[in-house]
Amino acid sequence: MASSDVPLPRRRPSRARGIPTWRERLLPKSVLGMTMLLLMASLGAAFSGTVLYAYYEYRLNKNEQRVTGFINNFDKQFKGALNAIATEREDAKSQIKRQLEPLQKVAAEGSTLDSLLKKVSPSVWFVHTLDENGQPSVGSAFVVASDSNQTLLLTSFATVRAATRQPGPQVSASHGGEDSKVQLWTWQEDKDLALLILQKPNQPRLNWSGDSPPVKTGDRVFAASGLGAAGGSITQGLVSDVSGTGIMSDAQVGQAFQGGPIINSKGDVVAVASRAYAPLGFPSDGVFFSVPIRSACDRVLRCPSGEPSAPGQQHG
Repeated sequence: MASSDVPLPRRRPSRARGIPTWRERLLPKSVLGMTMLLLMASLGAAFSGTVLYAYYEYRLNKNEQRVTGFINNFDKQFKGALNAIATEREDAKSQIKRQLEPLQKVAAEGSTLDSLLKKVSPSVWFVHTLDENGQPSVGSAFVVASDSNQTLLLTSFATVRAATRQPGPQVSASHGGEDSKVQLWTWQEDKDLALLILQKPNQPRLNWSGDSPPVKTGDRVFAASGLGAAGGSITQGLVSDVSGTGIMSDAQVGQAFQGGPIINSKGDVVAVASRAYAPLGFPSDGVFFSVPIRSACDRVLRCPSGEPSAPGQQHG
């Protein structure tokens, strides 16, 4: 028989040889061993629970941080959105305001005219008489001084020219539906000024501008008349030239406006409206020269303190 055919000896099982199996090696054989095994298992379970709880806390903290971060970012984004909306709203308002400026300017001018007319109309009277040909001659006058006895009205010489000669026509002044006779006291033909005395006490007077010069080129001025459904009427224009002899503007001075006040935007008198005054020696088309209000103190009024207090010397 060949060597390869010799049968190998059979190995005996571990139990037969006295070698413990893996179960016998791992499983305790006494109560103490079992106790230790249970203790180790409990410790392992406790450690595992601690690890899991720590991991849970970690995840919970991460989630809380994410939620907090989201809330903080949301607040920032929300505030940013509100700011963006506010900015857009202000931009829209600015655009609308720019678009409405022309309309607002027109409305402002209308309200300005209305408020100025209400302010000055109690002091502005409508003057009517006849000219040298017996035709109506009209204009306006305004209160420059008033006391408990009488009132001084400043007007245009051109309106009452016929009354400067004797015998002359009667001159009357009306206000608020009341018509009163007035006395032509004095005049200054070269300045187109005349002074009337109204026997009516304590009438409101208009303030005179204290500025020097009272207006400048480009300023807006207003001409007021005592004739109108609202107790008077008013026109406006721009100053084109200012000098010691006159104020030139394009404020329209119709016949009913001559002798009335030229006022600034505050309602203070700066000049006397005229259709005849021509300091350059010739009339100007489309523009009118107004007599500076302080010129009235040269002859027709007495102004010892810069304000009119008494009539000038009577013509006669």
